[in-house]
Amino acid sequence: QVQLVESGGGLVQAGGSLRLSCVASGSIFRPNVMGWYRQAPGKQRELVATITSSGYTNYADSIKGRFTISRGNAMYLQMNSLKPEDTAVYYCNVNQRSREYWGQGTQVTVSS
Repeated sequence: QVQLVESGGGLVQAGGSLRLSCVASGSIFRPNVMGWYRQAPGKQRELVATITSSGYTNYADSIKGRFTISRGNAMYLQMNSLKPEDTAVYYCNVNQRSREYWGQGTQVTVSS
């Protein structure tokens, strides 16, 4: 089993920054892919960014150049130049050995 705990969400004005963290515990194996997803009210959950255990990254077009994903002892999402449309619940995800695990989510609200 894998447990994922996100933190770092909050309320920020447009143009501001936030850094999300995801701490994983339990049985973590390599290779794996970790990622951030988000879900806005009334919308489907969507990919934000992923990073493999080898360090390869992938970003959604909507956040390229503004967000940066990284991993070390935890996984992070540095979010800069935030826009109101970035408002959503952000979820941490790990995919390993054909199984997926999700965190409980952290709310990010960007005011205009």
